[in-house]
Amino acid sequence: MSETPTTEASDDGFDAIVDAPFDAALSERYLVYALSTITARSLPDLRDGLKPVHRRLLWAMRQLKLDPSSAFKKSARVVGDVIGKYHPHGDASVYDAMVRLAQDFALRYPLVEGQGNFGNVDGDNAAAYRYTEARLTKTALELMSGLDEGTVDFLPTYNGEEIEPEIFPGLFPNLLANGASGIAVGMATSIPSHNVAEIIDATLELIDNPHVEHARLMELFHGPDFATGGQVVDSAAAIAEAYRTGRGSFRLRGRFHAPEAKDPGDIEAGIERLGGGQWQLVISEIPYQVPKGKLIEQIAQAIADRKLPILEDVRDESDEAIRIVLVPKSRNVDPELLKESLFKLTDLETRFSLNLNVLDARPGMGRTPMVMGLKELLESWTFAQIDILQRRAKHRLEQIEKRLELVRGYIIAFLNLDRVIEIIRTEDEPKPVMMAEFELTDRQAEAILNMRLRSLRKLEEMQLRKEQDELLAEQDELEKLLESPARQRTRLKKDLRNLRKDYAEDTLIGRRRTLIAEAAPTIEFSMDAMIEKAPVTVILSQKGWIRAASGHVPLDQEFKYKEGDGLAFILHAQTTDKLLLAASDGRFFTLGCDKLPGARGFGEPVRTMIDLESDANVAALMVHRAGGKLLLASSLGKGFVAETSELLAETRKGRQVVNLKDGAKLNVIRPIAESHDHVACVGDNRKLVVFNLEELPIMARGQGVQLQRFRDGGLSDAITFVLADGLSWQMGGSGERTRTETEIRMWKVARGAAGRMPPQGFPKSGRFD
Repeated sequence: MSETPTTEASDDGFDAIVDAPFDAALSERYLVYALSTITARSLPDLRDGLKPVHRRLLWAMRQLKLDPSSAFKKSARVVGDVIGKYHPHGDASVYDAMVRLAQDFALRYPLVEGQGNFGNVDGDNAAAYRYTEARLTKTALELMSGLDEGTVDFLPTYNGEEIEPEIFPGLFPNLLANGASGIAVGMATSIPSHNVAEIIDATLELIDNPHVEHARLMELFHGPDFATGGQVVDSAAAIAEAYRTGRGSFRLRGRFHAPEAKDPGDIEAGIERLGGGQWQLVISEIPYQVPKGKLIEQIAQAIADRKLPILEDVRDESDEAIRIVLVPKSRNVDPELLKESLFKLTDLETRFSLNLNVLDARPGMGRTPMVMGLKELLESWTFAQIDILQRRAKHRLEQIEKRLELVRGYIIAFLNLDRVIEIIRTEDEPKPVMMAEFELTDRQAEAILNMRLRSLRKLEEMQLRKEQDELLAEQDELEKLLESPARQRTRLKKDLRNLRKDYAEDTLIGRRRTLIAEAAPTIEFSMDAMIEKAPVTVILSQKGWIRAASGHVPLDQEFKYKEGDGLAFILHAQTTDKLLLAASDGRFFTLGCDKLPGARGFGEPVRTMIDLESDANVAALMVHRAGGKLLLASSLGKGFVAETSELLAETRKGRQVVNLKDGAKLNVIRPIAESHDHVACVGDNRKLVVFNLEELPIMARGQGVQLQRFRDGGLSDAITFVLADGLSWQMGGSGERTRTETEIRMWKVARGAAGRMPPQGFPKSGRFD
């Protein structure tokens, strides 16, 4: 590579051109971006459970003195300070983060108290920040407690004009209490909220017994406690395993509760008796992060789609408390069956993932992302709190030392008051004279010179001596605290117990909201059994438009079609039936009669319901009958017997049943009656062969075996029949007359024979119907 000619050096760094491989440069820069996303945006810090945007929001509000006893301030002011001083990002993202901190249905222990429209559980958005106001909650103050006591480091902001705390040092266990969620580059976190009293109980147990077993911790720490309540229905073993590894998920259900019911069993089951045997269900709690409006829409849509025929109506009677009323179709409906169907069809049951991926800041870790189990997480958090306790004690010792220095100087001044006054009155520079005569420090001498005359009273001297004794006692206690890890643990336990009193089980904010109880065995039921049975007539046009007319109308009735279209298939069925649709490429599809469009219009293209290949056509349409069999054969003369149960497809992609090659098509799909014992095949050359049905294999998929041998052409048609009754066909193909030939033993040969010309009168079309 030729060298780039050098130019005169420039002070502008952007003029320097770095010659580097593109992949290396891209990799290096993307790594920087990824690390920034992980450590400064998406993952919470283990110590305070906050992401940078939340920490900066609370810090800005503290700087504005928005404590719980102060007046509210406009949210716009808070957002403006945050994005201007600390967080140079979009105002919408910052305000959204602030709104979440104020929503009592999103955060278990809100950190911001909002005034105005901050959204609701229905899923409505908050009002613009120019309309809402906010201030900090008591919980937020507890989380920030100790910021002025030297407990944490302060870092310069993005422009160096301000400083902000690295973390919040408060004892409130915010990481587990309020949870967190976020997606970074290559990793994510998902932590549910928990009960503070249980977190503290587990932490106290861990402090007392560092080698405590995980099972013992789970006796105290029961599992998630979501802001919207609900019920976690996983087994205790599954929950314990999730917290042991730090990964897992929880099945979360809404709760049924009817406080106005008379019977205690009905109260817990959420059943309200209306008289005359009628009843209704009441949903009182919904799963976390499920908008109430969306849930009601899902239930209403399930009713409209006839997926919930046992449910008549859904009503939203909520005020501040959630109350969703479900009206069954009849009083004979099983309430448990209705509940199970709602859990299956709607978001009344959801899954919440657990991924305890946090930034660990223990010595040597350097804010490293790590997935932890419950015990490891509590150990790390306890270690962080011990470190904060030590830093607070050291900071207080420094303050005591400084104050003691001044107090000692004041006492010296009182003991030599007359001489001090004389020096001040007679000396031009009294400070160095006092320092030399009384062995004072610069700070002591300066403080004495700044004393007011009213401080020279005798009472002040007594108060100073008392203060000195108190400071010396406190200093002694703090030094003992720093020297003894046992004292540090005892102090931390005392502080945790004091905090627990504010969040005890008997307080409004501390009581557990989410029930942890394994669900009863699921009631096994088929969704098909819930479909209301009604007769329909299914019509499929030549161009693939399908519809279902109510009732069993005459099959020869005229229907309207699009221009150039006409009837292809028509049959009677029930809404509970499944339709088998066979395509010419050998693929089978399944359609539910209850999901077919009505017959008021032209229907809908069947290709919108199934993934039918563009070069394939519908070869047959029939009602699925359990336990039935079909004769399947291709145009090349290969075929087999298939059981109808093996033809049902679960997805719109269908199921490949007949494997076709060399441009062959599936052209024979005929039901086989139980009494049928023989197969008749006719080729394009009009030669007929009859053989025993037992010679055909029963297969779920494949090409099959050769039914008839051809010199040229292929298979025209095939049918099964009872040999003793004879072989029947429609005369002339008109369908008006049917002929039955009983003497056909001369055509009966082994499978795969060439055959011979059919009896006189056999249709020239080469078809049996």
